[in-house]
Amino acid sequence: MSKSDFTAVGRFLGKKQPLMARAEGIYLYDADGKRYIDGSGGSSSVTSIGHGVVEVPAAMAAQAQAFSYNPTHAFINQPFLDLADLIAGLAPGEMYQNCKVWFAVTGTDAVDDAVCLARQYWVEKGRATKYVIISRWQSYHGMSISSCGFSGLTARRTLFTPMFVNSPHIPPAYCYRCPFEKSLPQCDLLCARTLETTIRQLGPENVSAFIAEPVVGSALGAVPAPEGYFQLIRDICDRHDVLFIADEVMTGWGRTGRTFGIEHWGVTPDIIATAKGVTGGYTPLSAIIARNEVWQPLIDNDSPFRSGHTMNANSVSCAGGIATIQHIVERGLVENARTVGAYLLERLKELLDYSIVGDVRGLGMMVGFELVRDKATREPFPPAMHMSRRVYDAAFERGLVTYPLTGAVDGAAGDMVKLAPPLITTKVQVDEMLTILHQSLESIPVT
Repeated sequence: MSKSDFTAVGRFLGKKQPLMARAEGIYLYDADGKRYIDGSGGSSSVTSIGHGVVEVPAAMAAQAQAFSYNPTHAFINQPFLDLADLIAGLAPGEMYQNCKVWFAVTGTDAVDDAVCLARQYWVEKGRATKYVIISRWQSYHGMSISSCGFSGLTARRTLFTPMFVNSPHIPPAYCYRCPFEKSLPQCDLLCARTLETTIRQLGPENVSAFIAEPVVGSALGAVPAPEGYFQLIRDICDRHDVLFIADEVMTGWGRTGRTFGIEHWGVTPDIIATAKGVTGGYTPLSAIIARNEVWQPLIDNDSPFRSGHTMNANSVSCAGGIATIQHIVERGLVENARTVGAYLLERLKELLDYSIVGDVRGLGMMVGFELVRDKATREPFPPAMHMSRRVYDAAFERGLVTYPLTGAVDGAAGDMVKLAPPLITTKVQVDEMLTILHQSLESIPVT
């Protein structure tokens, strides 16, 4: 069948892709039997426990035999209750056993719901002027019309610019290309302190929340904030009565070597949006986790949370989430992500020997490297050269799936490649990935 014969609309219109046939561990196999390493962890940072874990579909099937769907306006279901309890027992910092969990379907849903909760929280407290969401440039929070407004990835925002409310953005915490042309520690974390300036300019009485990814995924190719950044963000939010939302859609469930990425900074957000790794790609499921204090005004006013979709808190997906999280905990995959992730980052630094690799960064099993035309000046390649796609194609041909990204420089230029393999990955498998990456970079003409 030719690519033009497909009725189904895939990720890339008109692009021929191999047909995936099966998967096991960290490996994917196409219909011709060729093996690929799932180096991107799906699309991307999804496959937390690897492929072919029979306990997850078995748990989902057992629930489906009882029932697959319940009308949420009339009934609750036991997996929904059990998964919420499980998550509360793993929540970070001051959220531990002091939170409530709302379940949705996708990461975009979770971010939308987190913002909705922040707004409703202030309304229920009698402070309805607080509605503004502040975010960062070079960030990605989903592809709904609303989340496009506070995402900071230019390439994904531009098409929908006339349709969304354009939220204020501050510069990213991006030391390799510091927007203030400074370096640590002399910068005194200007990237964080800009939040306070922005809140004052907007008026604290108008600002509802600040949202950020602990490690920036799709927009910057695995850039963690520097030490002290989120500690200062937390302090600024507290002093100005602004809620802090951590977007843990990619970084949650062990991806960075901690259960939640924000734990690396030792602070507790008010709301967490999470998805992807919570079910490891076995079924769609997302959640928001919020402190009890955030839910309390809704409870006091007998005001239901004004969000929700038909498939929210789906019993089969919740059963899959329980099995996935239990697998992560029982097999020590968070620790494996920390130790093997450190090895992966160290091995990845070998790529700095190539003239086109300017930076290597990451945390745990979420790492990346940036491609540059000139290492000294950090000049990016022209977007028309599609350098990250060239690296992707070369690696894919050799049996490694990576995640190509663009937009590190003002959202327009700047090529990156992200790796986020399953948390079960071994050091031997890391070596296999690096062999392919070396071969791929050596094969790419740079003119």
